[in-house]
Amino acid sequence: MNATSCDLKVLRQETVAADIMRLTVQWQDPSREPHAGQFYMLRAWAADATPILSRPISVVDFDNQTGALTFLYQLKGEGTHKIAALQPGQTLTVTGPCGNGFDAAALAGKYQRIAVVGGGIGTAPLLLLCKQLCRAGVRPDVYVGFRDTSYGMDRFVPWCHDVFVATDSGNEGHHGLVTDLLDAKNYDIVLTCGPMVMMRGVYQLCAQSGTPCVASLERKMACGLGACLGCTCRTKVGAKTVCKDGPVFKAEEVFD
Repeated sequence: MNATSCDLKVLRQETVAADIMRLTVQWQDPSREPHAGQFYMLRAWAADATPILSRPISVVDFDNQTGALTFLYQLKGEGTHKIAALQPGQTLTVTGPCGNGFDAAALAGKYQRIAVVGGGIGTAPLLLLCKQLCRAGVRPDVYVGFRDTSYGMDRFVPWCHDVFVATDSGNEGHHGLVTDLLDAKNYDIVLTCGPMVMMRGVYQLCAQSGTPCVASLERKMACGLGACLGCTCRTKVGAKTVCKDGPVFKAEEVFD
């Protein structure tokens, strides 16, 4: 699906956690559903205003009946705070969908036992992934890690077989790392998105058991279209741009 740029109307702006926001906009064409793992470049300010660059934000959900397109994002700097200030009825410039996401239909056609592993804001693209896998015939198990308290996990329940939560503080679920909970040999494939250290741990577990692993990487991005090469990463098959070649890669290509 080719990326397009347009101005979209804000439907809802919700606070999910202390610094986590959920933004829903009205997409133009409900039939053009993005793949889980794809992202959009969001801009809530004029082209000649600061910050200079748009912000890459992952799709957390998409309603293919109404065209409601939902993003989950963390408040970090000037750009995300300007996005958070948007009110229903206002508009923002959206470019996307960008990048290569998870092909849920192909994954569900090939694998029956699928684990989805996420951490923190890295769980953002995983809700749509679980929904698309479920619609394709596979209900995955989901493993998520947070520092203190989970957020947004109630939305996963209808689309998953089981949901397992770990927290660093022990405030909720397992007290420890999410990788403590994952037994990779129980699955045909593991799909992951989150902090690099977490994903590297997931890949190592998969490598030990011979289980395929696919990872969605996060990088700072400028153009989101592969033109500026600002998000280039090293892989075992050469340099790749996360925004265009990824963000979804075979984990064996990007982790040792």
